[in-house]
Amino acid sequence: MSVLNKTTIQFTPIILFIVFASLTRQPGPKRQAKNRTGSDTIFMADPTIFYDKGMYYLYGTGGRDGFLVYTSKDLKNWQGPAGARDGYALMKGDAYGTSGFWAPQVFKTGSGFFMAYTANEHIAIAKSKSPLGPFVQTKFKAISGAERQIDPFIFIDNDGKKYLYHVRVENGNRLFVAEMEDDLSDIKPETLKECLSATEPWENTAHAGWPVAEGPTVMKHNNLYYLFYSANDFRNPDYAVGYATATSPTGPWKKSNANPLISRHLTGKNGTGHGDFVKDPKGGLWYVFHTHFSDSTVSPRRTAIIKGGFTGGKVFVNKKSFYYLQLYKH
Repeated sequence: MSVLNKTTIQFTPIILFIVFASLTRQPGPKRQAKNRTGSDTIFMADPTIFYDKGMYYLYGTGGRDGFLVYTSKDLKNWQGPAGARDGYALMKGDAYGTSGFWAPQVFKTGSGFFMAYTANEHIAIAKSKSPLGPFVQTKFKAISGAERQIDPFIFIDNDGKKYLYHVRVENGNRLFVAEMEDDLSDIKPETLKECLSATEPWENTAHAGWPVAEGPTVMKHNNLYYLFYSANDFRNPDYAVGYATATSPTGPWKKSNANPLISRHLTGKNGTGHGDFVKDPKGGLWYVFHTHFSDSTVSPRRTAIIKGGFTGGKVFVNKKSFYYLQLYKH
């Protein structure tokens, strides 16, 4: 499949699903590519990093049977896959889903670790006693909703309320939020609300009939809520990251006039997007995301990271801090 250029090509939802499913099949750990340093490039799309007790845990789209996990103590030297199930933190058969394992997020609340993820184009939440898994469900179930739902992100506010930000695949990929039950068993349907969709020129450079806004991540800083998202079809070289702000976790959201925040014009790499923030022990913020494999090939997508922060209520990223994550064997 060639890279999507700036044309008026339009995709129906069915075609998008077929192509997306084929392109998101990432190589397993045995097919990692050697680079000049002798380390292995990590190929993981839609990545997320969770930090706990001195260890970083990297998850993402790429495992054939669930979600692999890699570990690092410094964000640079990665090892694994290290999951409890043959390298997998969540393996098919332990929780909801038989295929299309995409876009996980791991977080901790109460006494357990949770993974929100996509499978079979629906959203599910599994639990574990360890970030390495196994993440399981006692009863296999997805979050309520007949619509196709992908790209979950759970945000827990200071008052303890939990919110599910996610994509609903209907008339484009659009971002929604709903308050969750306190036990994370489901959403409260009456609270469902649309956050935003791809309406700005930079968000749909191909002028596609199926606009895309996806990959949400939410943070709170100085009582302001920041919603980070990716726009354009993921095959488009202009796939990029922007953000919007609100005074409430449910909006209304105002898009930044500095968008896109992360793009090929900043990094020099095509297809930059769909990631998540992690905070290091010194309080520094890092955004992990994926890029295209090369200027001419989309997949397997490479896992990259860049340092960011806040200044005057606005978000910045440090161009010089950009690098690809590598797997080192000792």
